[in-house]
Amino acid sequence: QVQLVESGGGLVQPGGSLRLSCAASGFTFSSYVMKWYRQAPGKKLELIAVITSTGSSTYADSVKGRFTISRDNAKKAVYLQMNSLKPEDTGVYYCNAWSLGPDYWGQGTQVTVSS
Repeated sequence: QVQLVESGGGLVQPGGSLRLSCAASGFTFSSYVMKWYRQAPGKKLELIAVITSTGSSTYADSVKGRFTISRDNAKKAVYLQMNSLKPEDTGVYYCNAWSLGPDYWGQGTQVTVSS
């Protein structure tokens, strides 16, 4: 059974940090490109970070320099370190496992940046 389970969301003040985790099971994690998306209230889903199976990463301009994606293939996990958080970073964050075959989604974790 394929599962992606996000954790680590919560309420944080502007300028603060959070670390999101996504635990994977039921598929060959090391072969998949892993992505983090977010959806702000009333907005479309936004791709914010990608990491390949070999560890190369790319970021949306909106988070570049503040967010860092990483993965641990041994633990079958992907992480998103979020620093210097802004109110506009508020939303539900989803991890996604992508390949040329079926891709998989987690259930999402809420991040709220507010004073």
